[in-house]
Amino acid sequence: MPSRTGAALRAVAALFLEARIAAALAVLLALLGAPPAPAAAAGPGWSAAPAPGAGSAPDAADRPYFYLEGRPGTVLQDKLSVTNKDQRPHTLRLRSEGAEGAWLAFADRTVRVPARTRADVPFTVTVPPDAAPGDRSGALVVTGGGHRTGVRMHLRISGATLSALSVEDVRVVRTGSGGGAAIRYAVVNRGNTELTPRLAVRADGLFGAVLRRDARTLPVQVPPGERVRLTERWPDAPALDAVDVKLTVTAGGGAHAAASATYTAAPGWLLAAAAAAALGVAGGGGTWLFRRRKRSRTGGTESGAST
Repeated sequence: MPSRTGAALRAVAALFLEARIAAALAVLLALLGAPPAPAAAAGPGWSAAPAPGAGSAPDAADRPYFYLEGRPGTVLQDKLSVTNKDQRPHTLRLRSEGAEGAWLAFADRTVRVPARTRADVPFTVTVPPDAAPGDRSGALVVTGGGHRTGVRMHLRISGATLSALSVEDVRVVRTGSGGGAAIRYAVVNRGNTELTPRLAVRADGLFGAVLRRDARTLPVQVPPGERVRLTERWPDAPALDAVDVKLTVTAGGGAHAAASATYTAAPGWLLAAAAAAALGVAGGGGTWLFRRRKRSRTGGTESGAST
């Protein structure tokens, strides 16, 4: 009995030793085979947002962007807050972006923010007396330490608004030998409000409808007075047809416009044959006309000699 107990104890000890060796080897292999952990990307160490409004801190939950409204000739005021989260100071530069960037003026173009501190920078937006009523958009941009961030600004100029647009320069071009085509056009904002256009497309060939696309919102915004060039893909355009293409563009406020273009699709070999036939007819007609004129001149000479 004691011999059996001793053997069992020796077996347990051997298994325990093997388990420890296996565990140690597993840890060693993991350390040798594991790639080094990537270094965490360094953030800017600072953030920018509109100064606190109803909330207690400048963040997206308080005011996600600036909204200013006033009549032509007024001066609008607000503040941009820059929060330094680092243990060291940051020197940041401020500027504006957008079509009306010249209207915006900062109290300081450069601001030094001490560690763990927030700085509020006042700015003004001077609306020109002759500014047309409507919506404008832009951004306040902060750069420093190799980083850049922007805070959107929405400006509404009070007064009577007009939503109007036009569709221009419509043309259809082939995009490859497989029969694909592209409809190219331009949308022009003729009013004084920013527009998000919706496009509907229809095309009719010699034997009926060849394309129907219901109105859908385009992923663009067109500021007042701006022209945006766009392309509508038509991968299954007919390879042989004469097509009338009509574009209808609408936007909020009752803006509506339409324009059309014609498109003649034909295979390359057919166009070459038609061109050759046209050249042949033109050449034959020219030869016939030359011979007729020659006979006419010859007959006139003989008639004159006989008198």
